[in-house]
Amino acid sequence: MPDLKAPHKPDPYLSYRFWVEWNGIIHAGFRECSGLNSTQTPAEYREGTDPPTVRKLPGLVTYNNITLKRGTTNNQELWKWREDTVKGGAEYRKDISIVLLDETGQEKIRWNLTHCWPVTWSGPDFNATSNEVAVETLEIAHEGISVDKWS
Repeated sequence: MPDLKAPHKPDPYLSYRFWVEWNGIIHAGFRECSGLNSTQTPAEYREGTDPPTVRKLPGLVTYNNITLKRGTTNNQELWKWREDTVKGGAEYRKDISIVLLDETGQEKIRWNLTHCWPVTWSGPDFNATSNEVAVETLEIAHEGISVDKWS
């Protein structure tokens, strides 16, 4: 019997092994990252001599905003980025990478997001009867996704 091997890793990667990177700096303290998707709306088209069905052509591509959540610390970087955006700072757009790691900590997939800027910053909710971590949230708009590595 021949030795059969799957053409890819048969077990999926775990979703808690990731980091977010911008300006060449790894920001590994995020507990959640969501919204990584793209959608292309079909444009319908039909000419008078076509059969009685509509052709569907590729339309505009849209990208959901990315939401990042992390425990609140004395690191003001996310707040300062949002503040710079609100004030119309010249350097408010950044290219960001979301990097998925395997169980050994090796980079496996890198999604690169272009022209990112913070749309919303949310501070933590407070509750004196809870012992949960104070979490801040940053929602980021972007203009495109590319995959740099898929190994």
